Amino acid sequence: MAEGKGYGKCIMFNEHFVVYGIPSIVSAIGDATVATAEETESGGTQLIDSRPATPGYKEEKKEQQEDSLRRILNAMNIPLNKNLRITLKGNLYAASGVGASAASCTAIARALSQLFDMELDDNRINEIAYEGEKGYHGTPSGVDNTASTYGGMIWFVKGEPSTFDPIKIPHPIEIVMGNTGTVANTKAAVAGVQERKEKNPELYDQLFNQARNVAHDARKALESSELKEVGRLMNVNHQLLQKIEVSNNDLDTLVETARKAGAFGAKMTGGGLGGYMVALTPGQSLQEKVAKAIEKKGFSVLKTKVGV
Repeated sequence: MAEGKGYGKCIMFNEHFVVYGIPSIVSAIGDATVATAEETESGGTQLIDSRPATPGYKEEKKEQQEDSLRRILNAMNIPLNKNLRITLKGNLYAASGVGASAASCTAIARALSQLFDMELDDNRINEIAYEGEKGYHGTPSGVDNTASTYGGMIWFVKGEPSTFDPIKIPHPIEIVMGNTGTVANTKAAVAGVQERKEKNPELYDQLFNQARNVAHDARKALESSELKEVGRLMNVNHQLLQKIEVSNNDLDTLVETARKAGAFGAKMTGGGLGGYMVALTPGQSLQEKVAKAIEKKGFSVLKTKVGV
């Protein structure tokens, strides 16, 4: 039996702005999906999904998952009728906003590479995971599978070609991700931003310029371990995301709760209008304190690290 792993992810800065070529900062998180792969006597290719998940998530994604697996097998020149059993597990919760699909694609590619002695390097695993992501997202940015494959923190600028630049930080940093419990419609959120930007270009140009400056300042602060400044910039970034109308009441409540409990900074993360927020909570004691405050409000949390 062969095994492979793919990290989950957290967008630290500039979701939505990234669509328009503004730099974003994304990080792998400590939680991961693990795939095992083994050859079987019959039955074709079977995929068993044993990941912990938001209720209904796996059912909703089933067709996309099957398309994704076909794309991965094609990219690896493995016959689609090969007798295989692939099992997904691990501690990454399968939910919107944490890069669950990319983590599964990366894990599957690694497990199959090991099973068939392909000895593929990370660059090739990343390319295959990107092909798998197309089954879920059509035309993915590539940032999720890159974080999932390589780990660490990444400076990402969408373009032709896109820029993926590692950000060096001294050590991983504890975070708390609070889950609103609602599945967001990312396509609708993206379309809404575009519509409002077209109606009010001057305001949006101003907000986008501020977001660009936040990203550059945040990179400097991360590289020099000025975590209080990183937190302050996360707060500023959340305000900008509120102004482009992709936050909502639950996200704002979680952000405010985390800040009051002592988080260095907090913001929504991912598509918005639901899904997750992230709080910067260096040290286990602060992480626990913020997590408990969020749970007390009735929301579930993910305690993990960025920069892994």
